[in-house]
Amino acid sequence: MRSRRIVTAAIAAAFVMLPAGTALAGSGPAPAPSDRAASKSTAAAPAGNPLSVRAQASGVCDDAHQIGETAYIRYNAEPIASVKQFYSPKCKENYSYIWLWQSFIDEEDDYLVAAKIWSYDQKEEFGRKVWLEDNGQEYWSEGTDTVQECTSAMGTVEPKDSHLTLTVTSEMRC
Repeated sequence: MRSRRIVTAAIAAAFVMLPAGTALAGSGPAPAPSDRAASKSTAAAPAGNPLSVRAQASGVCDDAHQIGETAYIRYNAEPIASVKQFYSPKCKENYSYIWLWQSFIDEEDDYLVAAKIWSYDQKEEFGRKVWLEDNGQEYWSEGTDTVQECTSAMGTVEPKDSHLTLTVTSEMRC
């Protein structure tokens, strides 16, 4: 017991003796963003995260990234959702991604959501997934073999009992 007190006192004295400018592990400037390890977060995000739980459940490849401009679904003149097209070079697939604004989710109990890819070449939709009476925030279509075609992401939201079908198409990409 006495030796433990001596060791504790010696350690405390050593810290008192350290100069104020001494660098310890974890101190110093943060590394530049390019020097940091890539994030492996599985959280859903407005920008779209191919590692999120819902993305993985839809089979989205982990290297998918947005292509083209974002489109916005509006309800009563207010934006309620964004629609983006994603592309995976590794899997050679396109995906539609819909993110609903929290303000819309807070106002509506349930809503229908549909995510799909529109092929201008075939004049047909692909990868369509529909959620009836859902109340989530993040939605991904199935992957589509349309990377050699001109395509857009399409998103639809129907607020429950509104009898309105709100659909937008993102920028066409060829």
